Amino acid sequence: MNKTDFDNAKDRVRERLTKFTAKAFQMLPRMEDPRILDVGCGTGVPTLRLAQLSSGHITAIDIDQKAIRRLQQKILQSGLSDRVRAFKQSMLNMDFPKESFDIIWAEGSIDHIGFERGLKELGRFLKPRGCLAVHDHNSNLAQKLNDIPSCGYELLGYFKLDEQTWRKEYFFPMQRLINETRSECAGDGKMLALLDKEQKEIDVFKTDPASRCSVFFVMRKW
Repeated sequence: MNKTDFDNAKDRVRERLTKFTAKAFQMLPRMEDPRILDVGCGTGVPTLRLAQLSSGHITAIDIDQKAIRRLQQKILQSGLSDRVRAFKQSMLNMDFPKESFDIIWAEGSIDHIGFERGLKELGRFLKPRGCLAVHDHNSNLAQKLNDIPSCGYELLGYFKLDEQTWRKEYFFPMQRLINETRSECAGDGKMLALLDKEQKEIDVFKTDPASRCSVFFVMRKW
C-alpha cells in the first residue's frame, strides 16, 4: 500500500463519523440552496457529506494545501464543481464579505482559536438568523453553553460523542488499518514513519480516552 492508498483508506474510516455530520445537519432549520462555509475542511470528508445533505453551494477552506488538493480532486471526481469549491485559507485571515453565509460548519477546527473567540469570529460571516455548527472537544462544556448566548446565538441543540463512540467508529478501525498497512509495508521506511505518526494519536486515546470525547453544537445567530 502506498501513501495515496493509505490516505484514501483513512478517509473511508473518517467517513464513519459523517453520520454525526448528518445528525447535526438535521437539527438545522430547512433552507433552500443555502450558502455554506466549511471551515477547516481537511480532505473534505464532511464537506462532501454536506453536499449530499443539501442543495446548497459550499465553500471549503483549510490551511493545509495538500489536503485542499485532495479535496479538489474529489470534487472533480464527484461532479460537484458547480456547487463546491475549495481553496487554501486560514480561519485567522478570512476575507469573505460580512454576513455572506447561511450556514457555517466547523468540525474540529474552532479549537485552534478557542471556542468563544471562534463563535465571535465566525459570526461576522453569518447572515442574520444564519446557523453555525461546531464539533469541538467536550472540556469546559458548561462554559461553552454559557458562551453561546453571550456571543449572540440561540442554541438549537447539542449532542455528545462519547468514548465508546470514538472507539467503535474511529480508533478501532484506524488501528486495524495501521496494522494491516504495517504488515504490507515492512520495508518502506517512509510509510512506517507515517504509520508511527498515526499510531501516536491512537496511543493518546488508549491512555486517556476521555480526552477525545466531543460535542456537536448547533446554533442560530440572533
